[in-house]
Amino acid sequence: MKQFRTWLALVALVSAPLAAHDTLPIASMPGVDAPELAALGTSGVGFRSITLIHRGQPQLETDAAADVRTDRPLRVDLWYPAQIKPRAPRVHYAAAFWGEPPRAPVTFSVKGIAVANARATGTGLPLVIVSHGYSNAPAAMSWLCENLASKGYIVAAVDHRDPNPYVISPAARAAPYYNRPHDLAFVAQQLRLQLGTQIDPTRVALIGYSMGGYGVLTAGGATLDPAGPAMAWVTHDQLKPFARGAARAGEIAIPDVKAIVALAPAGGAPHSSWGAEGLAALRVPLLLIQGDSDPVVDYRSGAAAVFAGAVNTDRYFLTYRQAGHAIALNPAPAAMRATLWDSDWFEDPIWRQDRINAINLHFITAFLGKTLRGEAYKSAYLDVATVNSDDGDWAAPAGTGWGAYSPGGADVTLWKGFQRRHARGMDMRHASPVTR
Repeated sequence: MKQFRTWLALVALVSAPLAAHDTLPIASMPGVDAPELAALGTSGVGFRSITLIHRGQPQLETDAAADVRTDRPLRVDLWYPAQIKPRAPRVHYAAAFWGEPPRAPVTFSVKGIAVANARATGTGLPLVIVSHGYSNAPAAMSWLCENLASKGYIVAAVDHRDPNPYVISPAARAAPYYNRPHDLAFVAQQLRLQLGTQIDPTRVALIGYSMGGYGVLTAGGATLDPAGPAMAWVTHDQLKPFARGAARAGEIAIPDVKAIVALAPAGGAPHSSWGAEGLAALRVPLLLIQGDSDPVVDYRSGAAAVFAGAVNTDRYFLTYRQAGHAIALNPAPAAMRATLWDSDWFEDPIWRQDRINAINLHFITAFLGKTLRGEAYKSAYLDVATVNSDDGDWAAPAGTGWGAYSPGGADVTLWKGFQRRHARGMDMRHASPVTR
């Protein structure tokens, strides 16, 4: 077990070229059919990792009869705008996901555009903290982290060291309900100290996928229901002191969060971790993204319930029709294409993964520009003309290139920034807060 966890926690840098058969495009570089705002930014990208030690944390991944405390190491991968030397070698990331039981973890590698330990540029930049899905790793979200760094954000992705959900008890499997918001709050506090003037500590965004979605919603202001199911699932009542109304509830809330993006967020099934009152406590603008055929996180009690319940904040909700849970990782690396189990970590049965990632990047870029940078014009990319993307149309003027982006505006219903015939199978909804 210890060896398995070591493999999962590892996010290594591989200096040798990838195997010749791995010819996949770099995940952070969208293709020609990507909507307008998905494109890489103008900055070079640097990469480095740090390890933070969260002292005296409960050891929840075991079935110990008593409360056991330990120091919890957290690896944080950092992507940032950087000065890149010509022909500098690019990072290759490596990680491992659990194999289909009883197989061992399966290792994989991913090509990147970042340069390890490159000289950082810029000061006072917005900070984006990323939280991966259960048993995932930051390396599998390089599509997002590298792309945002190229656009002038400091991106910090936390390796949460999740337990193996396939070989442990249900009680130990619930550990992330405690760990996610605590990890995020601790990392946010430490990054404010370690990154200094490189970041603007008043402009913070949280992005989470699946269990990470639960984490960012909770750390971003959704209060935990003291009668919610996770209170009983987490061993030794460790979560109860942080529930709504409890003395330590504020310790898992990150200050100065200006935006939350939650992709297929966990926490809603079978009963909400927050309840109606907890979701109503959110005051941070939200972008919610999910497939309506998600077999892992139920759509109605997942993002749809958050969208309906977060009544006191401005929120957007993008739905991929017929998509499942795999909407937030890189396209499957070569090493993860040998079995269906391995591929299904990464790939949706219906949608192309690079296509989903490009659309995610388009809307996340617009949302962060609006909320963290005050770029009001980016609202036009979010406030789409039709809820159902299939209803969009654009009578492009004669001579307009085939790959031109829809300009939006009057009499143009094709979603702004999308190309003809390439805005299909999606819904985008918006709701304003009921109170200010």
